[in-house]
Amino acid sequence: MSRVLPAEPAAAKRAAAIPAQGSLRRPANLTQQLVERLSAQIRAGKIALGAKLPTEAEIIDTHGVSRTVVREAISRLSAQGVVVTRHGIGTFVSETGTVGNFLIDVSELGTVLEVLAVLELRISLESEAAGLAAERRTAAQLKGLRRDCDTFARSIAKGGETIKPDFDFHLHVAESTGNRYFAHLMEYLGTMIIPRTRVNTANLAREDRTAYLQRVCREHEDIYVAIAGRKADAARQAMRTHLTNSRERLRRAHAAATRTARKP
Repeated sequence: MSRVLPAEPAAAKRAAAIPAQGSLRRPANLTQQLVERLSAQIRAGKIALGAKLPTEAEIIDTHGVSRTVVREAISRLSAQGVVVTRHGIGTFVSETGTVGNFLIDVSELGTVLEVLAVLELRISLESEAAGLAAERRTAAQLKGLRRDCDTFARSIAKGGETIKPDFDFHLHVAESTGNRYFAHLMEYLGTMIIPRTRVNTANLAREDRTAYLQRVCREHEDIYVAIAGRKADAARQAMRTHLTNSRERLRRAHAAATRTARKP
């Protein structure tokens, strides 16, 4: 008997909104729509775990999409662990039941609202990480955090690349917790957690880029000082302030842009 994965509430709503067959409509989202449609069929048991997916030609005919869209959708499902391709045989639904597992799709982080959603997740996660880091960090880890702050500051002064030192600081705070799962999750998220890799944050906030980065740098310094002093509550608050500031700047900028767009 084939196993059927229960649809999660949000996923079920999305699946219900996508017709079972027929051509997909919005060109910009064809690949994601096909991913959702195939995932919904797997969750519903219409394509059983371990079963072979329809052929490329059959998917093209059923869903009215191009070969490129099909291949991109299969690639995403494969990256998510939902399907496994056996060369020369075909593509099969994974038997491990991974459909519905936690996933942040980089391709969906191109809007301010999606970036805000990830920031909300980070506020809870990284605030606690900073507190634990203050309690557990080693002398070597503290030196690493100092190096990250200094590298960030030098990059700003030289007008250089700031994404890596920014991410490194947050990753090293997670590593300093002594709990490998904090670091693993940060590694999974990667540099996509830095808002300016997805949207032009300084431009949205109508702020000079250098001034924006200097503010971020100062907020990192506040976090560092609290961790260096082993002040767990202060570290939690400094990290929460840092990420909340980013969220609120983006939220206000998005709201202003939305109001402007609505004006006749």
